[in-house]
Amino acid sequence: QVQLVESGGGLVQAGDSLTLSCSHSGDTYRTRSIGWFRQAPGKEREFVGRISWDLNRFYYADFVKGRFTLSRDNTKNTIYLQMNKLTPEDTAIYYCARGRTLVPGPQSSEYDYWGQGTQVTVSS
Repeated sequence: QVQLVESGGGLVQAGDSLTLSCSHSGDTYRTRSIGWFRQAPGKEREFVGRISWDLNRFYYADFVKGRFTLSRDNTKNTIYLQMNKLTPEDTAIYYCARGRTLVPGPQSSEYDYWGQGTQVTVSS
């Protein structure tokens, strides 16, 4: 059974940094891209970024470029989302998800298995 578990969320102040983790198990981990999405209260889920299995292909939403960085440690089956210069607008539940294809795009329908999410709250 494929499982993804997010961790690392919390309450931080504007300008702070936070690193989220996504632990992936039960699958051919190394051949799948992992994406991050977020959902703020009252808003639709939105794409944050995606890292390919071979570590060579990244795709970020425009609003996070330069602030967020994706990485993965294949020895630990874990994907990381390093978030810097956080603002209150980054407050949301953050989800990781497994891509249906090797290099999925930003649509949530391109991802099949999802974690339960981790809450990130940024105070002003």
